[in-house]
Amino acid sequence: MPTPSDDLLRRVSDDLIDGYDEELEMEVEDDDRPDGLDPAEAVRRREARRTYFRELFRLQAELVKLQDWVVHTGHKVVVVFEGRDAAGKGGVIKRITQRLNPRVCRVVALPAPNDRERTQWYFQRYVTQLPAGGEIVLFDRSWYNRAGVERVMGFCNEEQVEEFFRTVPEFEKMLVRSGIQLVKYWFSISDEEQEARFLGRIHDPLKQWKLSPMDLESRRRWEHYTKVKEEMLARTHTPESPWWVVPADDKKTARLNCIHHLLSLIPYHEVERPSITLPERIRHEGYRRHQVPGEIYVPQVY
Repeated sequence: MPTPSDDLLRRVSDDLIDGYDEELEMEVEDDDRPDGLDPAEAVRRREARRTYFRELFRLQAELVKLQDWVVHTGHKVVVVFEGRDAAGKGGVIKRITQRLNPRVCRVVALPAPNDRERTQWYFQRYVTQLPAGGEIVLFDRSWYNRAGVERVMGFCNEEQVEEFFRTVPEFEKMLVRSGIQLVKYWFSISDEEQEARFLGRIHDPLKQWKLSPMDLESRRRWEHYTKVKEEMLARTHTPESPWWVVPADDKKTARLNCIHHLLSLIPYHEVERPSITLPERIRHEGYRRHQVPGEIYVPQVY
């Protein structure tokens, strides 16, 4: 029979493993490896997978240190993720936030503006999402919708686009002067890779929700998107808020490179935490736990 301490250690170990299994579950969802690989290729992929997980867990540990530093110093961080549909923005955002406190690091993915928001100053609904001291905000698409999807799909006119290009450098300068560290990433994928990812979503029932009519239309307008993307990068790449391009045909490499680069841009250091001691539970002689009615338990199917 194991001693109580052995049992406790086993439970703690199981909990740690369960945390890492969360990442494995996400990778199974993303895994697009074909069956029938030759043995050499299978070995190569297995080793690459080990390397990926080892580096990802190391970088996520650094993200936790970054989070502690942001809270400790009151630093404010905004990270903008832009790119074509299926470029991998959501995947890297998931890996960044996976082990962080959602009260410190939150994701903003705004829907299309409603009738009231369409009458506002264009940047107004984004301003309300900006961080306070000690917060990190990740924009899964941002105000750059105007220079991209809105322009290509005809949701705005060229006069509005030109006003955006005149305004956005000053808007971002204001953010930086206010103490916000602004980081902008563009995830770049090839025509062939986007086609493969779209086909993967079409044939996978668990991923079909990721395909919207807008995504499908974007395939048809690939060259138009390329043209407006090039103009956007040229006109909004400034010393105060430069763009950083992430080659993203390899999803796993893109995630590691992006997280590593983000960590390199912020002058964080490990914040010393006070030692934590779990207090003993106080037990009272007269306490009796009441029986919970059996009919309100969730059925134990598994």
